[in-house]
Amino acid sequence: MSPAVPGVPIEVHDLTVAYHHRPVLWDIDLQFPEGKLIAVVGPNGAGKSTLIKAIMGLVPLASGHVKIYGKPAEEGRASVAYVPQRGSVDWDFPTNALDVVLMGRYGHLPLFGRPRRRDKEIARQSLEKVGMLEFANRQISQLSGGQQQRVFLARALTQQARVYLMDEPFAGVDASTERAIVTLLHDLREQGGTLVVVHHDLQTVPQYFDHVLLLNLRTVAFGPVAEVFTAQNLQKTYGGQLGVLTEVGERLRNTDWSRRRG
Repeated sequence: MSPAVPGVPIEVHDLTVAYHHRPVLWDIDLQFPEGKLIAVVGPNGAGKSTLIKAIMGLVPLASGHVKIYGKPAEEGRASVAYVPQRGSVDWDFPTNALDVVLMGRYGHLPLFGRPRRRDKEIARQSLEKVGMLEFANRQISQLSGGQQQRVFLARALTQQARVYLMDEPFAGVDASTERAIVTLLHDLREQGGTLVVVHHDLQTVPQYFDHVLLLNLRTVAFGPVAEVFTAQNLQKTYGGQLGVLTEVGERLRNTDWSRRRG
């Protein structure tokens, strides 16, 4: 593995995470390229969410390290916005959508400072981008699952980050919300953002993403979708668990990669 490079958004080196002495991730070495939309896929229990949490410093590492733009992770995380799984959030907390989104501005405030007019403007603009401005004063517990997910994405937008880590943003959302999320992810990529997204729908990987990480405790394959998202690598990743392998493989064989963005 080459030394950390300032232009590399995230470097993961020799990373191992264990729960109760049982490895959940084992010896992960990765460099995520800048300005790409990257899917992280693998079976249940493969360590996908754990990888995101390890990068964010939310779980202890048994070994290895993470660097963000060449800096130790604890120094570089101001450049990273994190969208956790919707199911991990207490949506009964008494607050409205605008206040949730404003939380994304806390890293830009002085110590003990309160959100300023500019922060509130950015929060409202972010709600507008995800189609949720009219719900700014709605209690989050009164929002649908798809609306809650949009609010979480708006919170990430207010951070004005260079890197976005998202844990299953498409889980449990309706079709219109999924389209809105895809549009937002592509817009962030066009603005130079790097997006790492835990994703569960294999059939949409070639349509939505530039790169893919196939993960099952270890790295099975990582690179451009056109090169590594193959039936053979999927079989290595999922083994007998992959019920749709035949259908996905057929779609891959019929994909015209030359017409996709690099």
